[in-house]
Amino acid sequence: MDLTPDNRYSRHTSLPQIGEAGQARIRASHVLIVGLGGLGSPASLYLAAAGVGRLTLADFDTVEVSNLQRQVAHTTDRVGQLKTTSARQACLDINPDCRIETLDYALDEDDLDSLVAQCTAVLDCTDNFPTRFALNAACVRARVPLVSGAAIRFDGQISVYDSRQSDAPCYRCLYSDSDNAVDNCAQAGILGPVVGMVGCIQAIEALKLISDIGDSLAGRLVLFDGLTMEWNEIRLGKNPECPVCGSDAAA
Repeated sequence: MDLTPDNRYSRHTSLPQIGEAGQARIRASHVLIVGLGGLGSPASLYLAAAGVGRLTLADFDTVEVSNLQRQVAHTTDRVGQLKTTSARQACLDINPDCRIETLDYALDEDDLDSLVAQCTAVLDCTDNFPTRFALNAACVRARVPLVSGAAIRFDGQISVYDSRQSDAPCYRCLYSDSDNAVDNCAQAGILGPVVGMVGCIQAIEALKLISDIGDSLAGRLVLFDGLTMEWNEIRLGKNPECPVCGSDAAA
């Protein structure tokens, strides 16, 4: 069995859009994934498999039996472990060459500012608005692209918020404090493969950003309906009154 790096990534390097140069960018990248549940599980596994050189996994929860229906980085024998520990092992089982760091505590503003500034891309795989808002603000301050996913019941949504683009909206352009009352998966339920699809698309968007290929979802929100198997896209505009990236915030 040939486990040499050239063989491991040969299906990437044979893509003309990626090639050896793109794979080298992936290898040199640092991706932060916040949330190792239904979204973060497939995203972390695919990014590790893709050869991302450094992954930082952040989550303070432990694995529960109810997670196993959708959180594919975790297994029955790891119930009770920290999700970061479980996901790290799953990623290393796929690619032992990936450098993986774990953070098993809630990140405050100072933590996020220091960490995000080191990253090539950040994946928001969380399930609550306060954390999403904090991640978005840190990414705007550091001008690091944020790949955001969400899913509930049979529905998913994905977008990229890239503050490097002057006309691109940030996450806070779309959502306000009043959105805190939205249901979560524990209350409303979730079909397992829906979060898997969203997490996989987050991994795709991250790899595109790292490799500088294709058109990212910056300025676009993709919506998925699993019951009808329909995909829809909404064009997003920058909110000039956004408290994070608007003209008053930048002043």
